[in-house]
Amino acid sequence: MRQVRLGLFAAGLATFALLYTPQPLLPMLAASFRATPAAASLAMSAGTGALAVAIIPVSSLSEVFGRRRVMTISVLAAAVLGLIAPLAPSLGALVAIRVAQGLALAGVPATAMAYLAEEVDRSSLGRAMGLYIAGNAIGGLSGRGIAGILAEHGGWRVALAGVSGCALACAVAFAAVLPPSAFFTPAPLRPRALAATLGRHLADAGLLRLYLIGFTLMGAFVTVYNYLAFRLSAAPFALPASVIGALFTVYLAGTFSSTAAGRLADRTGRRVVLVVGTVVAIGGVALTLPASLACIVAGLVVLTAGFFAAHSVASSWVGGWNRQAPAQASALYLCLYYVGSSVAGTFGGLFYARGGWTLTVAFVALLLTVALASAISLRR
Repeated sequence: MRQVRLGLFAAGLATFALLYTPQPLLPMLAASFRATPAAASLAMSAGTGALAVAIIPVSSLSEVFGRRRVMTISVLAAAVLGLIAPLAPSLGALVAIRVAQGLALAGVPATAMAYLAEEVDRSSLGRAMGLYIAGNAIGGLSGRGIAGILAEHGGWRVALAGVSGCALACAVAFAAVLPPSAFFTPAPLRPRALAATLGRHLADAGLLRLYLIGFTLMGAFVTVYNYLAFRLSAAPFALPASVIGALFTVYLAGTFSSTAAGRLADRTGRRVVLVVGTVVAIGGVALTLPASLACIVAGLVVLTAGFFAAHSVASSWVGGWNRQAPAQASALYLCLYYVGSSVAGTFGGLFYARGGWTLTVAFVALLLTVALASAISLRR
């Protein structure tokens, strides 16, 4: 278990550092390429959108070639593409590289949950999943924080190169320490069988609710972090990139809340923890409305804690809801999760352009309300 946790922690750190590095750099990218906030956000949305498209096919490949092999190739390729991204001569070129990087990154989230479901006892799955998601939170935090510091001193190109170098080191560590699967049995690729199980997953009302929860939770979360960078870099705050990047240390709240939510869900049931986490996230968004940096930071802490608690429970529930083709069930959840990031994360820019932060918060609150209604309706 120690090697499993360390290996997946390294993979999660590399994956989510690479995926979210552009987020604190969006105002700088908009200025560098003379783009609107919504257009600049494509540097984020292209990566998550490509990941969403690739996650189901990659999860199917992991059934044939093994979880560990797919994750190793995925994280190493993504780190190398990250080192190429700083050479992009235009926003279009950067978006194209981000698409390729998102396709590569799909291998880790597509198979990590299936790897855990196979290798970890079911009674401990919630805790193990919480620890994995906690590693994701630290990866997102470190990628954003390092990028903000490097960008202030060397620009966005130096920031992307620096984070990608760190991610490559983590990828190598992951390949070295993660033990081979003990309970994985390879299966030949059967497109008709995969389509049949996909249809059964999509016909399950409970799984559909969980998928909708993933879509709305992630869409809301990414919208806040995408456009808060624009708000904080403008008057009256006018914060530098390093300070905006440092604000992502509130991700530590997600590290603790995801682990605690996993343990609590194992003892008391998932539905209550899922509902409470979503309500907490709604309260956090509301706290960001005043033009006060203290309120904004407090709101981010509360939002992040609630989001990661709810996501930890929802993602582990997908694996436990239907034991048939768990990798595909988890991949569908993550597909909708990252589609929410891409669609809502870009669409939120239109709300920000039209009504500023107030209208953006209203859009986010609507998404979280849909997630809350779906969580309350879950019965099993």
